[in-house]
Amino acid sequence: MSAAGSSNPEYVNARIRARRAVLFDEEDYRKLVRMGTGEISRYMEETEYETEMNELGARHSGVDLIEYALNRNLAKHFHDMLRWAEGRLYTQIANYLRKFDAWNAKTAIRGVYSGADPEGISTDYIRAGEFDDDLLDQMAAAASVEEIVELLSGTIFEEGIDAAYEAFEEADVLVPLENSIDKTFYEHLLDGFDTSIVDRNTPSGLYLEVLQAEIDFRNVRNALRLSRTGTDLDPEAYYIEGGKLFDAGELRQLVGSFDDLVEHIRESTYGDELSSALSELDQAKSLIQFEQALDAALLEYSDTLSYTYPVSICSAVSYILAKEREIENIRAIARGREVGLSVEEIERELVVT
Repeated sequence: MSAAGSSNPEYVNARIRARRAVLFDEEDYRKLVRMGTGEISRYMEETEYETEMNELGARHSGVDLIEYALNRNLAKHFHDMLRWAEGRLYTQIANYLRKFDAWNAKTAIRGVYSGADPEGISTDYIRAGEFDDDLLDQMAAAASVEEIVELLSGTIFEEGIDAAYEAFEEADVLVPLENSIDKTFYEHLLDGFDTSIVDRNTPSGLYLEVLQAEIDFRNVRNALRLSRTGTDLDPEAYYIEGGKLFDAGELRQLVGSFDDLVEHIRESTYGDELSSALSELDQAKSLIQFEQALDAALLEYSDTLSYTYPVSICSAVSYILAKEREIENIRAIARGREVGLSVEEIERELVVT
């Protein structure tokens, strides 16, 4: 469809409900974690991944086959959403799916930096964003990270990328480039919104709630990482504008005290949603469990908003997040089984709501 004309959320949401009904559930994951990679492949051939598994089976096997099938299936479903949507809903979904442009830009940068071949980089792409095949192929075939930075000129990611590249050259680490790409994506999520006047009881208002929650949770993740590691990195360089939990000055101050940071989150509007996650954080030796709990909380938060106002983009965003999580869970299981992790170790990697 196109961005012209009126929106059609009722039709799109009806189609999305049908897709959500076939997402893997806890029972599926319980079965998968006890299978070998060959058994996982055969199981997927009997699910809605059948088409991708059959199309790719002649060229790939094992975990590679599973991963490529997952990426292709993800792109197919999100392209379908754009095909169904019209008007403002199309524009909103398209803007949100730029997260896969960010994914692909970072995939290309990591691949070229590590010396991966173009085909290997291309197969890791998730072709669900705005970047066309020509740009993606050029990035995969780039001779240097600098060339990829030049190719990103003219896209939304050119903002801040030159300064990030200078930092990359100085330290020879990819963190500044990846952070710049992520910040640009999240800050562009709010394009077209005047956050001071949007009515929270309208479809646009609920969409804003979802976007701000995702930005806030990303800021929480970054802040806790910086606070736990005691790094000298500037917190403001990792701050993403547009949320409601922090401003840049608060973040800088709170990162200096891990306990104060956790208490600030606990007393915020997300305190209820993150209460179990914060309790786990108090007991955890690393942030991995907390970050998984953050992912689960965002899924639950988006689901709640989609039920509150079903005739809005909230249902689409909730489905995108749920589908992404399914892909990550299956990937974690396949990788875990390949390297011989125990069932208990793999289950700790999964996010199930």
